[in-house]
Amino acid sequence: MAAKILVLGAGMVGKAMAIDLDKRYDVTSADISEDALAYLNQKHHIKTIRFDVTDWSGLKELISNFDLIISAVPGFLGYRTVEQIIEGGKNLVDISFMPEDTLQLNEKAVQKGVTAIVDCGVAPGMPNLIAGYYNQCMHIDNFQYMVGGLPKVRTFPFEYKAPFSPIDVIEEYTRPARFLQNGQIVIKPPMSDAELINFEKAGTLEAFNTDGLRSLIYTLKHIPNISEKTLRYPGHIKLIQALQAGGFFDSKPIRVKDSEIRPVDFTNTVLFQSWYLNPDDEEFTVMRVRLEGLKDNKRTEVVYDLYDEYCKDTHTSSMARTTGYTATAAASMFLEGLFTDKGIIPPELIGQYPVCFDYMMHYLEERHIVYKCQINLL
Repeated sequence: MAAKILVLGAGMVGKAMAIDLDKRYDVTSADISEDALAYLNQKHHIKTIRFDVTDWSGLKELISNFDLIISAVPGFLGYRTVEQIIEGGKNLVDISFMPEDTLQLNEKAVQKGVTAIVDCGVAPGMPNLIAGYYNQCMHIDNFQYMVGGLPKVRTFPFEYKAPFSPIDVIEEYTRPARFLQNGQIVIKPPMSDAELINFEKAGTLEAFNTDGLRSLIYTLKHIPNISEKTLRYPGHIKLIQALQAGGFFDSKPIRVKDSEIRPVDFTNTVLFQSWYLNPDDEEFTVMRVRLEGLKDNKRTEVVYDLYDEYCKDTHTSSMARTTGYTATAAASMFLEGLFTDKGIIPPELIGQYPVCFDYMMHYLEERHIVYKCQINLL
């Protein structure tokens, strides 16, 4: 009998995951949006349940009949959702980019006998997996990755589209950036240290500091230098910095005529229209992961490059594919019994097992998501 999987969230990424998993498993999708659920039910005959994930008592009841839960909820709901799933004793894979530290739930997950694979998207996610794998076969002293998802058509003024809520992007732009430098945790302002980087297919992009390392700072803290940057078209970051300096991201309410409104809520509403990624909008994902250190007593550089585009055959965005299929790869790997560790599991703890690393890479390659690897002696 096929394993029963519940996907929480039927947004652009949640849909892609449900469709992918439904080829092998018994999948149900849950979301508060009837329109999103109707698409899955009518176009792909996937079972659906209309549900508000903030109904925490109802959530425990909902998950009780499933073997594995996939959480694709917005970041601000991520931590509480993961916590409730663990409380319910269910294994899960999570892609929500939450501000909280999920490692704090590790003891509870172990007590419940739960495997909770977290941060399992394109990034955080794949760079973690790669770092975990090479951490077993080389002495790494420098690790960096850069990643971005961008529209092919550059539309004034932002030249950006988001396959998820703008509030999650704003969180990324405003959270202080943490990284390791000479073995010490360093905190810098978000959007700092901007630089221009050229990519073969994507052209010249702007890279800047964001807080995307998350668990790597703690699980691989023996690596002295670890950093991460976000990629956008040149000029985008100046516009964002102008909005921030002008108070548009402030959370303290202000009075507008007879109402009080938080500026960040107003900004989120406006940007939702400007940044909305239509189902057929062509976009791409670009990533570079670079490791440097000693391998077989030789100074070695390992570089992984990803360039992935919107899939015209399946009408699936690149960000949905690269994020969602990383999570479905982990879900399939777990359901096939290749990974059995309990607790909060960021992907670097999966990558330490070569059979798991190879499984996930092959799974993605089958879906034409290819991380090209180049190894150079320095």
